[in-house]
Amino acid sequence: MRSRLVDKWPGGSGIIHDFGGSAIASIFKAASRITKNLFVKLVADGPPPQVQQATSVDYGVIGVALSDAEEGSMVPVAIAGIVKVEAGGTIAAGEAVCSDDSGRAVALPDQEVNEGGTRTYTIYYAKRAGIALQSAVEGDQILILLR
Repeated sequence: MRSRLVDKWPGGSGIIHDFGGSAIASIFKAASRITKNLFVKLVADGPPPQVQQATSVDYGVIGVALSDAEEGSMVPVAIAGIVKVEAGGTIAAGEAVCSDDSGRAVALPDQEVNEGGTRTYTIYYAKRAGIALQSAVEGDQILILLR
């Protein structure tokens, strides 16, 4: 038996946009007020899927809001590619980033793993929102590569 995909937004067209090769974005419904250049997380499926500002090191980060949005309105969200995001702390270029409690990018914390010795690995793969392409301190606007 062959599985079938279900179109959960059958009336939608043009919901995925390519911004000249730098980022891919889609349109979501804001479940609460959203601020531009901050991470958002998926909170409900659609139609249309709903997002809200990311909080803490969330598994549900889906992308970065490309505009401000009020609750109930539609908001474009970069879901892949290179995008600008606000830094919530010190980040080194090349470091994996995740969301802080305000939706800003922060360095993804490591977790110690003992495999017969002592080493530190970044193992929060599902919490990684992207990779910093620039170094930053709190409040800077930096470019990241969304995962």
